[in-house]
Amino acid sequence: MLTLRVRSITYEAEGILSFELVDPRGAELPAFDAGAHIDVHVPGGLTRRYSLCDPPWERDHYRIAVLDVPHGRGGSRAMHERVHAGDLIEVSEPHNFFPVAPDARHAILLAGGIGITPIMAMVEQMRRAGQSFELHYCAQTPARTAFTRRFANEIEAGRARLHHDGGDPRRGLDIASVLASPGEGTHLYFCGPGGFMSAVRAASGHWPQGTVHFEYFGADPSPSAAATTTGGAEGAEVVLERSKRTLRVDPSQSILQAVRDAGIECESSCEAGMCGTCRVRYVGGTPEHNDYVLSDEERREFVLICCARVAQGPLVLDL
Repeated sequence: MLTLRVRSITYEAEGILSFELVDPRGAELPAFDAGAHIDVHVPGGLTRRYSLCDPPWERDHYRIAVLDVPHGRGGSRAMHERVHAGDLIEVSEPHNFFPVAPDARHAILLAGGIGITPIMAMVEQMRRAGQSFELHYCAQTPARTAFTRRFANEIEAGRARLHHDGGDPRRGLDIASVLASPGEGTHLYFCGPGGFMSAVRAASGHWPQGTVHFEYFGADPSPSAAATTTGGAEGAEVVLERSKRTLRVDPSQSILQAVRDAGIECESSCEAGMCGTCRVRYVGGTPEHNDYVLSDEERREFVLICCARVAQGPLVLDL
């Protein structure tokens, strides 16, 4: 855990503030690659994940950007109203579940609203490496479009395009057209709100496996109650085939928690169904998948036990 000072807060666009975080003693911060995020302990006891949006080689600070969501779960409102320049704030070291593929010949970057934050660092990294890319940045209006000055050269060169739909997605970017014919060696990266993510995932379903990369923003690093509750009022049963153990998973537990309580080691990281670290093969039963990362094909064989429920059991895991 790091304790950092808020050196400055900047108005970036309507409803969006950026926070520049530095070491209080002026030390260099831990390294990260484009696409990384930190978990921020927000006033009020909340923890929220925010992408690092400045270049990875700028180690004297971290920059995050936060969209104020008045009717959200409270994290963004607390950041906007209760965090001030000069405050100390606790954050995790950087984690990256959304890295840039090193072997891509070309990259298509799609950002919706505040989803531009991880994409910004990718643009900086790709630009420095001389990698071919194109950016499509979608927002409702120019007033709600943050960090446009960072992309001025790319816009002038035709590598970046802004799309404003006025709140009607039909008037914005034709996502299906952009993604219709993936070129050889082309990788896709996208981040944005739920509807945007669904549209891009649907439009990229025919892309080659391993070329589509995405990250949902705004997810709490801790699983929600809906994700952790397993089975009905009596809980559910999970069989660990290799360990020859049968576990009762309480309604308030995740499968991962029950496995750990039984003394069985299982790697995990985000514990929100967003990284795939806790992926386990299942050989019996039917899981209810609540993750954001497994493909339909992968879900026929694997489950992320941090967030899945038992739909029809017992669920038999290769553990």
